Amino acid sequence: MEGATEAPGRSPGPSPPDNISSLSSTLAFDQHLAASPKGLLLMAEITSGLLVWVLVGGTEYSHVPALGWVMFVAILYWVLTIGLFIVYLSRAHVRVTWVPWNTVSVCFNSSATVLYLVNAAVSAASVSRATRGRHNYNCWASSAFFAFLTTLCYAGSSCLSYGAWRARGEEQ
Repeated sequence: MEGATEAPGRSPGPSPPDNISSLSSTLAFDQHLAASPKGLLLMAEITSGLLVWVLVGGTEYSHVPALGWVMFVAILYWVLTIGLFIVYLSRAHVRVTWVPWNTVSVCFNSSATVLYLVNAAVSAASVSRATRGRHNYNCWASSAFFAFLTTLCYAGSSCLSYGAWRARGEEQ
């Protein structure tokens, strides 16, 4: 019983870390993502994708059934792109090694490019259903423009992802 300096009822456990830097490895994020081409394209996809669905959603799009498809694709890929951005920002793609992130990125960006191209065409074709100079017309025309812009962003991300995927395949 000599040498017992702990209070009764307290079990010895791991001591708290002496400095905060030991916790930073679990809370790390990629500070350089916003300056990289991948990060810039992701932020452009999020911004222009948001504009697509907000511009359509702010109108009476239910009168044109094709715009329901535009809303579905725009919101789906907007949410998924935010998720992918968080994965890259938190550097989870480095820590979660059992997921083939390069392959996931190529498939995601390629499918987004194709579906957003269809989305942009549907959105542009739907503009003719509105009266020129009215609120719906202006919003739908702007939405078509941003849908084509988003398509270009996803196409750029597809090229970057394919290059990273191909470089990774050559390493093995």
